[in-house]
Amino acid sequence: MRFTEAIRLALQTIRVQKLKSFFTLLGVMIGVMFLIAVVSIVEGMNQYVKNDFAGKLFGVNTFTFRRLPDFQPNSTDAQWREWMRRPRIFMPEVQLARGVLPPGTRSAVVSENFMYASSQYARPRQVDAVATEADYFIMKKFVITAGRAFQPQEVNIGSRVVVVGVEIAEHFFPDLDPIGRDLRIRGIPYTVIGVIEKQGTVFGYSLDRLAIVPYTTPLQRLLRPRGDIGELDVQAPSGDAVTEGIEAVREAVRAQRKLPPNRVDNFSLETPAAALEFFASITNRIQTFGTALPAIGLLVGAMVIMNIMLVAVAERTREIGIRKALGARRRDIMSQFLIEAATLSVVGAAIGIVLGIAAAKTVAAFSPLPAAVAPWSIGVALLLGAGVGVAAGAYPASRASRLDPIAALRQE
Repeated sequence: MRFTEAIRLALQTIRVQKLKSFFTLLGVMIGVMFLIAVVSIVEGMNQYVKNDFAGKLFGVNTFTFRRLPDFQPNSTDAQWREWMRRPRIFMPEVQLARGVLPPGTRSAVVSENFMYASSQYARPRQVDAVATEADYFIMKKFVITAGRAFQPQEVNIGSRVVVVGVEIAEHFFPDLDPIGRDLRIRGIPYTVIGVIEKQGTVFGYSLDRLAIVPYTTPLQRLLRPRGDIGELDVQAPSGDAVTEGIEAVREAVRAQRKLPPNRVDNFSLETPAAALEFFASITNRIQTFGTALPAIGLLVGAMVIMNIMLVAVAERTREIGIRKALGARRRDIMSQFLIEAATLSVVGAAIGIVLGIAAAKTVAAFSPLPAAVAPWSIGVALLLGAGVGVAAGAYPASRASRLDPIAALRQE
């Protein structure tokens, strides 16, 4: 039997025996559907973290000088105790670090935490309060849609001005122009001078709840009562300058703190790569655990297809005997049943791919998880479908090919 004829026969079987075919393909459909969905979500998360997450939260060619590491996956109690013993970072060390940075480098001190804010137009609400410097807006590439950002002169004199996100403007000043109005953060009034373009969300966390003020205002003392700073954000003109800046700051701070060569740093210098590695470990775990269900589904699908093909061999014993009597070779019979099994499985995989893409889009639409269908996953799913079919059909095909034609012809 020709290859196309075997495929036609398998498709005809699916069309004639719809309910039986549906249950035959169900396991493969479920397995492939979850495979496509999981891979799509993981691929979407990877793209989102690389293209949007790192860019929005960290900026390009950046690193931070901090007391504690920002991302602490799998940290032990001993590590945590060591981190808490580290000295805090004060402005003299910030100035020291700034003095050794490569030319063309921007930097801004940043202290940040959630605090309650209020206005005379709306109820109090938590905001992401940030005390920083003027270059912060340039490093983050914030676009001001109304008003302006504060200037270095306003930082120097400690002007009580604030630049807010869209969500803050809409909540505290409903149907009003927020420019020139007061926003109180922990009871202290700040005049709104600018509104930042909508930033969106990162994994469900809104980036539009920002309230940014100069670090020389009272907010800095509320955020850091001990007089230290949260971190120094640094943006270099190139990737090579980032490496150069990190090593220069490390050398200067170690010398300032008199750390011997055999002592590890008692401060943290981090790039976005640390965050990317952290999220890569999360997505790897999701992918590992997420492939368990597809594997079970494909295994169940293979068992069902094998049983159905064994039934098909029993039902078509006389047909096999006639074909053998007419000169069909053992490999002809075997290839016929292998092709039929593979066709059944591939059809199930194709339906599973469509359902998997739909599931991924649904998850992306109704949850903060992004999804991006990887073209390679479709090819892998089809190959898996064909492979499951061939593996499941091998035994029934072998059994059919070994039938004695004379005994088969006697079969009623």
